[in-house]
Amino acid sequence: MSFAYSRLLPSPVEPLVLCNNTQLPIVEKIRTIAQAVYGARDIELSPEAQSKIDRYTQQGFGNLPICMAKTHLSLSHQPDKKGVPRDFILPISDVRASIGAGFIYPLVGTMSTMPGLPTRPCFYDIDLDTETEQVKGLF
Repeated sequence: MSFAYSRLLPSPVEPLVLCNNTQLPIVEKIRTIAQAVYGARDIELSPEAQSKIDRYTQQGFGNLPICMAKTHLSLSHQPDKKGVPRDFILPISDVRASIGAGFIYPLVGTMSTMPGLPTRPCFYDIDLDTETEQVKGLF
């Protein structure tokens, strides 16, 4: 379907252009996004975030692109700041890597991520005791 759609376009589709050079250090890529996209004055890295950046760089993953994980409710890290806030410090609480997917994702502020699924679904442990009619294995 995408091939058929691309034939309808008047000119060839431009290739994806990242907003920063992947050869920059991880911190500089994060800072570029914070300033150019979100309007931040600068970033503030937690010790944990800095430690992980150092580890990913040592492991050879420093050239991966960045995908920020932050609240969708504001351009800042604070959901109550509406509009286009400017001149704020964007706190980076943690930095994680999705090596298989090919990107690094800093967590902005108190952003939480969804847990991964277990290898064995929990419904295998749920059962109904036919004598007592009680559900077992839910908690």
